[in-house]
Amino acid sequence: MTYLLIDLVFLGLAGAVLAVALVRAPDRRRLLRRWWAPAVVTGAVLVGLTIVFDNAMIAAGLMTYAPHTLTGARIGLVPVEDLAYPVAGLVLVGGLWILLRRRPA
Repeated sequence: MTYLLIDLVFLGLAGAVLAVALVRAPDRRRLLRRWWAPAVVTGAVLVGLTIVFDNAMIAAGLMTYAPHTLTGARIGLVPVEDLAYPVAGLVLVGGLWILLRRRPA
């Protein structure tokens, strides 16, 4: 199994949670209008931090990858597949926040 396939599963599940949350939210237009910019900035920060710290951990020898499980594309030492996890986390947390928030009475 490749990391790309695992990433697609995680991204698909996170996207499904967000989609269900948005379909169920009566104020989805307001949510999307209000929160898309902070979500993009947060995603950029998470991806940037992932690149920096994964590069440090890989350089220190804390993590290794079998070459046949990667696509080969890298940013520094970081395989691009590693960047899907913070994005999936952001999407999943956003979806769960919408699903679990208190509804106005």
